[in-house]
Amino acid sequence: MGRVVITHSTYVEGLIPLLRKLALHPQVDTITPAVISRVRGRSPGLRLRVSAPLIGGWKLVARRGSSAQEVFLTTSLDREALQNAVDTLINAA
Repeated sequence: MGRVVITHSTYVEGLIPLLRKLALHPQVDTITPAVISRVRGRSPGLRLRVSAPLIGGWKLVARRGSSAQEVFLTTSLDREALQNAVDTLINAA
């Protein structure tokens, strides 16, 4: 079971409960939400997509409304398996 590192006081709405569910995946080690920023365009619901590979894991981008937040994830999952796990969690919510 992985863990979610809580380091900020502000998060994209609905992100932390989703990350806690993702941390239950056996191949996920650590999830760290990072920088939150304003972006152009609007995302009507919470979206989370795999963005870029990192050493030992992946960078994800969470979007909701006009906010975007980076999420760093340490895992042994490949891009497709991780995106499928994320999509399954979002669709179940």
